Amino acid sequence: MVATSLTLSACGGTDNSADDGGGSGGDTESSFNLDDVAEDADAAGLVPEDIKSKGTLKVGSDTTYPPNEFIDDDGKTIVGMDIDLIKAIGKKLGLEMAPETAAFETIIPSIGPKFDLAISSFTINDERKQVVDFVSYYEAGTMWAVKEGDSIDPDDACGKKVSVQTGTVQEEDITAKSEECTAGGKEPIDVQKFDSQGDATTAVVTGKTDAMLADLPVTLDAIAKSDGALEEAGEMYDSAPYGIALPKGSTELADAVLAALNSLMEDGTYDDILEKWGAEAGAIDTPEINPGS
Repeated sequence: MVATSLTLSACGGTDNSADDGGGSGGDTESSFNLDDVAEDADAAGLVPEDIKSKGTLKVGSDTTYPPNEFIDDDGKTIVGMDIDLIKAIGKKLGLEMAPETAAFETIIPSIGPKFDLAISSFTINDERKQVVDFVSYYEAGTMWAVKEGDSIDPDDACGKKVSVQTGTVQEEDITAKSEECTAGGKEPIDVQKFDSQGDATTAVVTGKTDAMLADLPVTLDAIAKSDGALEEAGEMYDSAPYGIALPKGSTELADAVLAALNSLMEDGTYDDILEKWGAEAGAIDTPEINPGS
């Protein structure tokens, strides 16, 4: 069960190339500027000496999930809400955060051996908490999208073609919904799986599928960039926290990251970052270490 759940996330997939559905994104009117983020002495004082001596920390991220983490239009720069957030946390701690692209399913097993920590829209669940520790920073649920003018009930999509990114919690969700259809004597959902969210979105725009589902900020970003081709279907459901993943048992580092995040919330930087990426709807008030434990 642990191995299976580690591949299921708010984010997933293995195609780490630049995504046609991406682009630079963001709100240029946002007041966020990384250079304006100042070190927080109290938070920095919590950083373990072995981490502090490194100076630069390697951060794992699956860069196929705009607007949270993706490759910018230059084809090489990693950007997104999560990326801005982890870099701002680094500034608060007097550290440099260096995001690196990795296939999603390899990230958590690589925390420790390869990465110092990771941020990649990880949905926090009990199975993952057996392997790594988390600091929560956002709340997101699932949202569906359809072609403009179409109408699909996410609770009754039997017989419809629905696209989803492989390795996400949405893949598990749509599979369960299809099984409910057949159990009720209806046609199953024709689930079309794609390695990248961009391909799953394009399938709806081009009419290959009737709908798609993804995390709320990802679906809203896809709709915003579709030039009116897509619209929401139904309402968000199954809301759950995202977490920054840290080596299991790294209590001091978790405390430092938590303190840095609280500092970003107190000075307004956290809200500025979410505003930049149009992700205010998932803001939280109180970050936690391993929420629900």
